[in-house]
Amino acid sequence: MKRRNILLAAGVIVVAALGTYYIFTGSAEKEVATTKLDAQSVKQLVHDYSTDKLQAQSASITARQLVVTDEGKDSTAYDLPEDEFFVSIAPYLEQTHPCDIHSLTGCQGELADKEFDVSIADLEGNTIMDQKMKSQANGFIDLWLPRDKTYRITVGHDGKTAESEISTFDSDNTCITTLQLS
Repeated sequence: MKRRNILLAAGVIVVAALGTYYIFTGSAEKEVATTKLDAQSVKQLVHDYSTDKLQAQSASITARQLVVTDEGKDSTAYDLPEDEFFVSIAPYLEQTHPCDIHSLTGCQGELADKEFDVSIADLEGNTIMDQKMKSQANGFIDLWLPRDKTYRITVGHDGKTAESEISTFDSDNTCITTLQLS
């Protein structure tokens, strides 16, 4: 009987402690609020976080969502356009970093504010893009490409080039840091 009372008292203490924790923290894990915006507004948000026009504790972008965490650690997710895939590339000469999910507020590439020739074609040879683009202050070039395809990308800078295949399926990375110019 004494052992049963001790176990019961311990159980009450655990429940009270957990209840107090949930009351003061809101829950064990914070919920991520999802906000619906039109495609152009989401693309503008991505651009503004990427270029430091907007500030956040973190802003990262997966194949389907932009997730922004504010200074208070509250997170908001924005669904990306259904027909477009975001990928950010950081061509480099000597220094790079491993990256899968692009951090709009944290990733830093080697070649900031540089001009590049960017050419992208699908595997059938159709040109998707062929233009001069300038990397941002973070050394990345942000691209919006049609979803669910594989592309051949060529990037040129100061007489050096890099070529690679990239694809835009849900399982693909949004951060490409493997384009070494040579």
